[in-house]
Amino acid sequence: MNFPLITDWYFYAVAVPAVLLLGISKSGFGAGFGSLAVPLMAMAVTVPQAAAILMPVLLVMDLLGIAALRKEFDKRLLKFLLPFGLLGTVIGALLFKVLAAHIVAGIVGGFTLLFLAQRLLFPPRADSAPPPRWLGAILTATSGFTSFVAHAGGPPVSAYVIPLKLSPVVFAATLSYFFFFINLSKWIPYAWLGLLDWRNLATSLVLLPLAPIGVWSGIWLARRINQQLFYRLIYLGLFMTGVKLVWDAFR
Repeated sequence: MNFPLITDWYFYAVAVPAVLLLGISKSGFGAGFGSLAVPLMAMAVTVPQAAAILMPVLLVMDLLGIAALRKEFDKRLLKFLLPFGLLGTVIGALLFKVLAAHIVAGIVGGFTLLFLAQRLLFPPRADSAPPPRWLGAILTATSGFTSFVAHAGGPPVSAYVIPLKLSPVVFAATLSYFFFFINLSKWIPYAWLGLLDWRNLATSLVLLPLAPIGVWSGIWLARRINQQLFYRLIYLGLFMTGVKLVWDAFR
């Protein structure tokens, strides 16, 4: 069988850094940067095609992440997050052909920047109460939805989890498990929508060796970095993501 993979050099010029950023973010380190992957690749291919190409890469990254951090996740938090995240993927599958990708990008980017503005203008005190669970439910469902449409689920769920003040490793492990199940749930709907063709899958195989490099680099950093610096880098990643997504929406 012939596998006519993408051969355009410009595609790989944007896809390689996109996959590396995604791998680093899958470890929990710089979680916001992962949402830049699809917008970066969309400079060379369509958003649905970029999302489809990343599906096998995401599966490998998720497996590597949970293998490295399998004993350090917050089980109680994960049990709360998963049902709402999966609900969001169902909504994403139903609305995938209705909503334009740039509209979704603008929504995600706008909420990301609003969250960062709130954290900057009204910084939490040491004795601040965690966010209410109803807000967590909404943000996590939004994460599942945006993850399905553009693999941009990091900013919404991070907006809920960051104020919980988890250690970097627990933060990384919990989100690794969360996105493993979210991404696993997307395979059948993606096939149903006709996105998993041989050309996209063959291109995924070319990018696959980059997956462990990104994930292991992120895990190495997450285990060694100061917690305050860790979250500052996440804020930077979220800011860059928000600006890029809003730019894409209005471009």
